[in-house]
Amino acid sequence: MQERVMENLPALAPYGLQIVCCTCPPARFGLEVDKLSLLLKKRGMKLSLKLEYACRALAQLARIHEQGSLAHVELLADHEQIPANYLVQILNELRNANIVISRRGKSGGYALARGPEQISLAEIVRAVDPDLLEPKLRPEGQSGPRVSQVWSDISDQLVKTIGGFTLWDLVDEKRGEMYYI
Repeated sequence: MQERVMENLPALAPYGLQIVCCTCPPARFGLEVDKLSLLLKKRGMKLSLKLEYACRALAQLARIHEQGSLAHVELLADHEQIPANYLVQILNELRNANIVISRRGKSGGYALARGPEQISLAEIVRAVDPDLLEPKLRPEGQSGPRVSQVWSDISDQLVKTIGGFTLWDLVDEKRGEMYYI
């Protein structure tokens, strides 16, 4: 029975997963390990809708940053197809993190607090979806400490990687399409 189950494990190799069997060494199955990177490249990383909306709205604000204009929530919501009420909540979190500024009133709106090249993707993630970067695992049981350590290491690498990207990297320069408010 165990042999039949183990025969099917090489099918997981394209996902970058290493299978460790107590009775058989991993080399027996010809599996190569590429830890997190292959898994993320092949299957993508699941992000929250909130983080996706934040990035899309911020990319729009980055496009108009040099003009010094403010963007109205309704126009941002319309251009990025984000529910306006939800976008207001997201923008408030970004404002509390000093990523955007806002002004009230008829001529009010939102703008970036600083240049898009000065806002890291890690900063955006921390503002709207901090759990993505901080795994909350309990180091309990026999395997708990090691599992917790591995996920902590993965989280550290993720922070380094996304810290190397800025908001400007999210702007699609090829489109060249901007809207003016």
